[in-house]
Amino acid sequence: MKYKIIIADDHPLFRAALQAALRQGLENPEIYEAGSIAALQNLLEQVSSPDLILLDLNMPGAHGLSGLIFLRGQYPQVPVVIVSAAEDSQVIHRSMQHGAHGFIPKSSPLDVLKHAVTQVLEGDIWLPESQPELPEQGQVSELEQKLATLTPQQFRVLGMISEGLLNKQIAYELEVSEATIKAHVTAIFKKLGVRSRTQAVIAMNELEIEPSSPPA
Repeated sequence: MKYKIIIADDHPLFRAALQAALRQGLENPEIYEAGSIAALQNLLEQVSSPDLILLDLNMPGAHGLSGLIFLRGQYPQVPVVIVSAAEDSQVIHRSMQHGAHGFIPKSSPLDVLKHAVTQVLEGDIWLPESQPELPEQGQVSELEQKLATLTPQQFRVLGMISEGLLNKQIAYELEVSEATIKAHVTAIFKKLGVRSRTQAVIAMNELEIEPSSPPA
């Protein structure tokens, strides 16, 4: 079977390492790369029925778990495996709680990456040996529930707001009118239960995850 796999990571060297592992472990896979959440969203609109997304938690347009929450809310049929430098148990637990199909530390050797991806593509869950037990289902916060309701375009706009872009700049980047962006911002505020851009950014910052070790 020829798998379609998306690598979403903002480190080109690590994307190259993942590509090498995938090409060694799978037969002629179709591999697509995204260096930001916006690029990932564009790919998901172009690539029909991807078999797997390998997602870094900290990349442009995402705040910690926000990218995973968005993907599980909008593309629940696509398995997502977290590949992250943040390797502590709490991060793994929260990722699995939000529907990740696996968690691969960036410090893992290439043969471990190959084995993990193959196992997930076969329908299993993969976790590091140091984390053999699946975490118990925890309580999802109200903010996380609200974030999952955002449309793809609203999530794009929220990511740009969190990066400090003004409505005029966002409109230019997305090639839409400023009035359209204002409407999106109003809808985002209503869904998140906030009244200002500052409150929206503070809410997003609650989902941040600090890496416990530098990326491989």
